[in-house]
Amino acid sequence: MSTPGQAGTTAATSLSVNLNKVALVRNTRHLGIPSVVKAAQACLAVGAHGITVHPRPDARHIRAHDVSDLSALLAKDWPDVEFNIEGNPFQNLMDFVRTLKPHQATFVPDSETQSTSDHGWTFPDDAERLRPLIAEAKALGVRVSLFMDPIPEMMAAVKAVGADRVELYTEGYAASRGTPNEQAVLARYAESARAAIAAGLGVNAGHDLSRDNLTAFLRAVPGVQEVSIGHAFVADALELGYTAATRDYLRCIAEARQQQQQQQQQQ
Repeated sequence: MSTPGQAGTTAATSLSVNLNKVALVRNTRHLGIPSVVKAAQACLAVGAHGITVHPRPDARHIRAHDVSDLSALLAKDWPDVEFNIEGNPFQNLMDFVRTLKPHQATFVPDSETQSTSDHGWTFPDDAERLRPLIAEAKALGVRVSLFMDPIPEMMAAVKAVGADRVELYTEGYAASRGTPNEQAVLARYAESARAAIAAGLGVNAGHDLSRDNLTAFLRAVPGVQEVSIGHAFVADALELGYTAATRDYLRCIAEARQQQQQQQQQQ
């Protein structure tokens, strides 16, 4: 598992592989392939630091037995690997938190009809209803991360409600790549990360990160402890295989760290 980073450090960022889309392909038939467990094993065998799943109430991809199977696999063979379960705590997420006690629960404000997550929590609007569920998860020994838009002004409120980390919602960054707004958007994410760290929060990131944009993001945004990558990762794995895809994402992370170190030496 990753350790807390500070703004300006070059601590390694952990790669958590989201396996939702492996389950989505499997669910189109009744043959049990591709296997979510085998996918996890292949990624972890070559250095992935964690596994993420986002079980939705309609079980469109990851199903309850997948979550249990992965929890058992990690407990048996990779006890130090982080298991991150994402979801809406007002839907089905807390059932998994109470039963399996993963290392991390990422609270995401998605509705049951959304095709994918598309926004973060809002403060102070969501504070009071989140507070008791955050406290419950933490009492079970589960780290809590809140899915947040890159709004620096909200980070202190996230800490005040009891969360341990934020996961910066990065679709806005991905969409800005190659446009005149890219640097301004990246600056906003960097400012949000610094605000989170200043408030005493850890920083995660995810959504539409890929081999094409990951290094640039991590180079510019300080203190990112963990990235959760699913859609692009599984798309790459279809072409490259799990082993090569995992290694290439780890390469992207290593390159960002090296570039950060070089920048610091030049300052």
